[in-house]
Amino acid sequence: MTRPITAGVDGTEESLAALEWAGREAVRRTLPLRVVHAWRYAEALAGADRETQHRWATDGVAEAVRKLSERHPELAVTFDVVEGGAGEVLAGAAASAEMLVLGSRGHGPVVGFLLGSVGQQVITDTTRPVVLVRAGDRPAAEAAGRDVVVGQHGAPEDSAAALRFAFETAAARGAAVRAVRAWTLPPVFAYSPGSLALLDEAGGLEPYEKRALAEALQPWRERFPGVPVAEHVEMGSAGQVLLSESAGAQLVVVGRRAHRGAVGGRIGSVAHGVLHHADCPVAVVPHE
Repeated sequence: MTRPITAGVDGTEESLAALEWAGREAVRRTLPLRVVHAWRYAEALAGADRETQHRWATDGVAEAVRKLSERHPELAVTFDVVEGGAGEVLAGAAASAEMLVLGSRGHGPVVGFLLGSVGQQVITDTTRPVVLVRAGDRPAAEAAGRDVVVGQHGAPEDSAAALRFAFETAAARGAAVRAVRAWTLPPVFAYSPGSLALLDEAGGLEPYEKRALAEALQPWRERFPGVPVAEHVEMGSAGQVLLSESAGAQLVVVGRRAHRGAVGGRIGSVAHGVLHHADCPVAVVPHE
């Protein structure tokens, strides 16, 4: 079954930027595009009954889709106006999508608020990749010479989903992948005879980390031989290293493992930091 790329829209500038990004990506991947708007009847809106409000919402989405279709006549696009809360509607739409594309409001505390409500709920409730796009994103940002940057950590299987997404995206865009692995000195008590033997065999901590990144990338290099790959290993905080390497990127891809607690879902610190501070769209890809 062919999964569409799905874009969530609400009429804001950032959601329209997300719609444009999703449209371009759907054309590149030769996939259909589905546009979803979450709608709720507002009793406080005097003089407008349920049918009228629903028509207003539908007309607004239809107009945005019409403009997108004019720019991309080859694109197969449909739209739905679904009654319900934005988080629930968008997470439900993501379940059958190749990826879900949403708008993000920019840097600073507003982004934190967004991630603390609808954005965070959608990211933690779906098993599909979620791409967040800021207002002002333009096609020029996807020009040649801008890499797709992806974070890699742990064993090869820990980052397989994020690496797959990064290589697929780079292949569709004719771009290079820059794979980033950060490392820190472990506490002395974390050393064991087995780990020390591995480090001795690799020649030290940094060579060990470089070998780990190369091993994680090997199957994706073989699967996508036309995608240039740059490897970067650096000692430091994973989030800071990834953000530093993402300067000038056209997309940053991070993996995430959702954590659930008494107050709801939350995402990992690396994904959270990148979403706050990256200057380009960010794809959050759940671990398989």
